[in-house]
Amino acid sequence: MRIKYLKLKSGRKLIVPTPEEDAAIQAGIEADPDTYELSDSEFEQLRPYEPEKEQVTLPLSPEVVKSFKDTGDGWQSRIDEALKEWLKMQDKAN
Repeated sequence: MRIKYLKLKSGRKLIVPTPEEDAAIQAGIEADPDTYELSDSEFEQLRPYEPEKEQVTLPLSPEVVKSFKDTGDGWQSRIDEALKEWLKMQDKAN
């Protein structure tokens, strides 16, 4: 049996279930009285809203990149947050 993978933009790979596995998963959902599969509109309500981000290439000094990378996963999001804070400070100064 050959395992199929779905590669995400992030580089992560997800294993795609076989039709048999998918049927077993669905049967389990249908057999469980305490759960059900959410509709698209219900699922959409569960997601926290995050505006889309624009992908850019930005030259940064090595010490800035190292400092943020040293904080672990999510370092690029923390750079985004730091820039948002800077913008807020600029608005208050003007």
